[in-house]
Order: sequence, then structure tokens, then C-alpha cells
Amino acid sequence: MRKNSIKNTRINEEVLRELSNIIRGEIKDPRINPLTSVVAVEVAPDLKTCKAFISVLGEEDSQQATLAGLKSAEGYIRSKLAKNINLRNTPEIRFVLDQSIEYGVNMSKLIDDVNRQDADKKDA
Repeated sequence: MRKNSIKNTRINEEVLRELSNIIRGEIKDPRINPLTSVVAVEVAPDLKTCKAFISVLGEEDSQQATLAGLKSAEGYIRSKLAKNINLRNTPEIRFVLDQSIEYGVNMSKLIDDVNRQDADKKDA
């Protein structure tokens, strides 16, 4: 895996900031969950493509509906991104569901359950 240049890192951060602002404030699609956040963005060095990692807090149905809503609004999001960020090329955005936050919450619950069971055994 190639290490990102400083320029590419700055572009990733700027696209992340603008993308989260657009999703949070400008898209009115009812399918998109209000608890949607952009976790990370990877813009290709040639600025042609972009992977946006999206985290949605909620059920599986809500996550899939949010992903479908974002994919349908992709053209609008791309045009807003082009208007807000001055890049040579506006990248084509591909939304990817990121479940690392949900995974971390589940692991934390499991660890708490094990600790609680261990404490109950010591008390007994």
C-alpha cells in the first residue's frame, strides 16, 4: 500500500469535511438516517475516484436505506463538492458502509458482560 502524500492527505481531509457538511445539512432524502457520519475518505492520487466510508447508527434496514439514498444523491453531492472545493477533477464518489464503530460497541458490551460475570463468580 502506498503512503499518501501531504497533498493527498489534505485533499482527503477537505473532502471529508465538505462531504459530511453536505450529507448533514443539504440532503433532504428521508431514507438517509440523521445519525449518518463520514468516517474516512480516500481520494485517488489522480483525483478521479473517491471512497467515502459511511457509518450509520441503527438497524441493518436503516443502513441499507441510507446507502441507497446516498447512491441516488451521488450526482447532487458531487456537484456540491465541485462547487465547494476547487480541484482539477471532482472525484466520482463511491459510498462504502463502515461498521467499525458498531463492531467496537458490540465488543465493548461483550467485554463488560464477561467482567460482570467474573465479578458475580467472585462474589458467590
